[in-house]
Amino acid sequence: MDEDVILSIDTVNVTSQPGIDLSACLKPGSETLLADVEAELGRKLENVNWLPGFFAIASQIQIARSKVYCEGKIYGIDAASGAAITALNVLPGDHILDLCAAPGAKLCMLAELLGSSGLLTGVDIAKSRLAACWTMLQKYALGSRCRLFVADGTTFSFLSLGTCTENQPVMEWSSRVPWSERRKSKDTNRIQLNAQLIFYGKHSGVIGLRKEQLFQTGKEEANDGGYDKVLVDAECTHDGSVKHILKFEDWGWDTLQRRLLDSERIGSLTQLQLQLLTNGFRLLKVGGSLVYSTCSLTVAQNEDVVEQFLSNNPSAELQDIRAAEGWPCRSGRIPRTIRFDTSTSRTSGLFIAKIVKLF
Repeated sequence: MDEDVILSIDTVNVTSQPGIDLSACLKPGSETLLADVEAELGRKLENVNWLPGFFAIASQIQIARSKVYCEGKIYGIDAASGAAITALNVLPGDHILDLCAAPGAKLCMLAELLGSSGLLTGVDIAKSRLAACWTMLQKYALGSRCRLFVADGTTFSFLSLGTCTENQPVMEWSSRVPWSERRKSKDTNRIQLNAQLIFYGKHSGVIGLRKEQLFQTGKEEANDGGYDKVLVDAECTHDGSVKHILKFEDWGWDTLQRRLLDSERIGSLTQLQLQLLTNGFRLLKVGGSLVYSTCSLTVAQNEDVVEQFLSNNPSAELQDIRAAEGWPCRSGRIPRTIRFDTSTSRTSGLFIAKIVKLF
């Protein structure tokens, strides 16, 4: 089975498929850059006709060893993940929340689409993984309108306008706090915020504020100070990624059993996904759009989570993904949701649902 891997050449994206050449699209002004990349890689790149700005390159080429990669001119992102970002329909001036930002490829693509306007907030619970996002933003010079928080995505409450939605204590992040304790909320009416601002760009909207001021309680509701767009690319079993599954050849059957087949872990994971989706929607402004995605092929982590969320949130409605017309994907079990998989699209498996906040 073949799997797309995308590379971005500054404003140009490149995709990789083992043994397959795809057609391509080049953004204006990047012709010289593309020619340089082709010269170093020793082959011509062709565009992916269903995803504007994306180009194909054979998977056997070691991009990480290339000069263009080391100089920060290309980065990797799966084609289906690029489609999930495209589904958000990023517009100039948008305030965007990436609730599960690490390892950073989607964050870079979002920053690239925003350009010189708007605001991008990246959140991840793992400080080391979020540090990788910071490194990528610096490498590709995309961080001027981005800020990064180490925080639990299920309880993160920092609005786009610079205040929290709850009157809650602010605690410095500590890796010594066990995962189980970070996930607990003893009082459902008072969500505990573990958050640490580790990076903010010079145009990210927080310049001039002291760190403690960032977390002051505001009078705005999420409806007023919420984000225009929210991406919840939730933690999952990654069973839709061929490259991830192949790792179990080295990791062994016991690891596969524990990570992918254990029913207790799956139950805990779907609950986490529902909480991430619910909190992301809470931080979305009225009229805003949220994309929920996972690279799992299971119904439990995708359609079941979305159905449960919709039943609990009458102000939420699934939205057509207009950009998906012509994409090599299929419909999910729920109308208006889509799925990518290796057999129909030659990408990693990815589920995408787009949700709008009505009131």
